[in-house]
Amino acid sequence: MEENRNYQYPEEEEGLDIIALVKSLWDGRKTIIICTCVFIVLGLFAAITMKRTYTVSSVMVPQVGSRSNSSLSSLASLAGFDIGATNLSSSDLSPLVYPQIVNSVPYRLELLYTPLHFEKADTAVSIYTYAKEYAKPSVMSKVMKYTIGLPFTILNALRKEKPETDIVVSKEGDNSPKPLVLTKDEDKLIKSIAHSVSLAVDKKEGYLTLTVIGSEPVMTAELALKAQQLLQTEVTRFRTEKAKQQLDYVQARYNEIKAETEAYQTQLATVRDRSKNMPTSRSLIEQERIQTKYTVSSSIYAEMAKQLEQVKMQVKRDTPVLAVIQPITVPRQPSNSRAKTLFVWTFFGVILGCGIVLGKEYLPKVKAMFKKEEEEKAA
Repeated sequence: MEENRNYQYPEEEEGLDIIALVKSLWDGRKTIIICTCVFIVLGLFAAITMKRTYTVSSVMVPQVGSRSNSSLSSLASLAGFDIGATNLSSSDLSPLVYPQIVNSVPYRLELLYTPLHFEKADTAVSIYTYAKEYAKPSVMSKVMKYTIGLPFTILNALRKEKPETDIVVSKEGDNSPKPLVLTKDEDKLIKSIAHSVSLAVDKKEGYLTLTVIGSEPVMTAELALKAQQLLQTEVTRFRTEKAKQQLDYVQARYNEIKAETEAYQTQLATVRDRSKNMPTSRSLIEQERIQTKYTVSSSIYAEMAKQLEQVKMQVKRDTPVLAVIQPITVPRQPSNSRAKTLFVWTFFGVILGCGIVLGKEYLPKVKAMFKKEEEEKAA
């Protein structure tokens, strides 16, 4: 019987602790209400002064080349393995690489200087121009700068900012590759574009989701459309680069053979006209030589014409297509909610108030418990 009582005692103690916890919160309700009201005021200020953002999403499906071992891929997918990326043909570019294209510096730099329509600008201007000439810091950013960020503001004011120096890249050759050189403002704005434009790949379903976040609805939709078109261009460039190099080579050789064949044809016609009335042995030999060269050149010309058409077809065959499942539309409602912001601030206020009350109530008990344990260990 005594063992049963001892076994049930913690449950009774636990019930008493919950009642004591509720009683402590009720006794400290004044502190909780004051803390909650303070955070409600802060939440109202944050909700009113916050910068509205708009989100645009587009779903695309990449049309890649045919995969080998399709039956093996199907069995592997049923078993939970994804071997589709390794079965792409040599001319295919894996869709898993597409996010790396979106995150590349040339891609973001192209978006940075894309003309967009902002409400404050009369004409379409780039993000770089808008940030330099039209954009102003929000009220919330100023408050954060002179409250939480005040120490950093003072340090930046005391610290002498080094003037931006021009980086000179050597110009040894016109065709030699050179690194990209960004200014301080470009580097800052490119990092902001990294947070605004993102691409997610669904490996299981095989579709792409392009997400763009902006400050204005029309501007955000235009930026998303440009990001989609630029992705199509970059993917096409990567996939058709080898075929286009071959096309340039075949086209150049085709032009040479065409000019050579036309020259032999002209020479042959001239010799025939000259020896039409009085054919001589020399003229016949010369005519036969030119005829032989023309025949050989003409056959090569016909073969090069076939190769040229084949290479052109290969370039078109390698050109990828991003099938748009969900097109880009201008958003009507902002993605961030003022009511949600107010609720979050209010929730933190309630939690902080409860934490203060419970801390005052149970912190001395916790300290006494640890002190008692230390004394028992010492004894």
